[in-house]
Amino acid sequence: MNYYKDFDFLTADKLIKLAIKEDLGNGDVTALRFIDKKLNSQAVVKVKDYGIIAGLKIFKRIFKHVDPYVKVRLLLKDGDKVKNGVIVATLKGNTRSLLAAERLSLNLLQRMSGIATHTSEMISKLNNPLTKIIDTRKTTPNLRIFEKLAVKIGGGKNHRMGLYDMILIKDNHIEANGGIEKLLSKMQRQNNNPELKTEIEVRNIFEFEKVLKHGKGIIDVVLLDNFKITDLKKAVKMNDGSFEIEVSGNVNPDNIKKYSDIKGIDYISSGSLTHSVKSLDISLEFLS
Repeated sequence: MNYYKDFDFLTADKLIKLAIKEDLGNGDVTALRFIDKKLNSQAVVKVKDYGIIAGLKIFKRIFKHVDPYVKVRLLLKDGDKVKNGVIVATLKGNTRSLLAAERLSLNLLQRMSGIATHTSEMISKLNNPLTKIIDTRKTTPNLRIFEKLAVKIGGGKNHRMGLYDMILIKDNHIEANGGIEKLLSKMQRQNNNPELKTEIEVRNIFEFEKVLKHGKGIIDVVLLDNFKITDLKKAVKMNDGSFEIEVSGNVNPDNIKKYSDIKGIDYISSGSLTHSVKSLDISLEFLS
């Protein structure tokens, strides 16, 4: 599967260069002091955990930014399952270059693999192919494109990339307009933008009823936020296919199963995919 089909490599390269500058600065003073500039080394990248590997192409790209002559051979593909002891890549090149790129490349590979693993676990526990697991904007600043890529590699779907590519009306927008009825009335008076998907968050059955009554033709998706299971089932039944339904509110691997058998949920969004994830344990080991 081509996870990189729509990936923004131009932005990724800019972020990689900034990260290299952040870590390397004017040079690795330890390597400059103790490593001969002509010394070459070989290394392997070894997994010490169980999960889904993600970010291998980014890993390789980081080394090429540091030193285009470093040879990186990827032994697995993004999305492959891994276990303790598996070697995912081999490296050969200037020792100083390998050391310069080591930490940054591992940081991203570990984090992306952790996100992919967490996403895959959520999907497995939900066990409902009709409901898609989607991410949020609760990402690490300047790492969003990498973290959202990892969600895709783990089997999830991306929600909006930012504030610019989808209309999402949340509780603060509603309060700032004096309530949901006034906001829906304002939307009806405005020209709808057919190019942008429009979603609205509701916090209770009362607000959902208002959207059912006044939202047709202007709303595409309704986000049921922090609904109790009884109210959620009631709302989905009331909806009867009128809108796409997204469910959100502290959804995590420990509680996602309770949504498995509820028909009519199109999406479950979870900030935990990117903000509460454990990085996969991966190391870069030099060969003697």
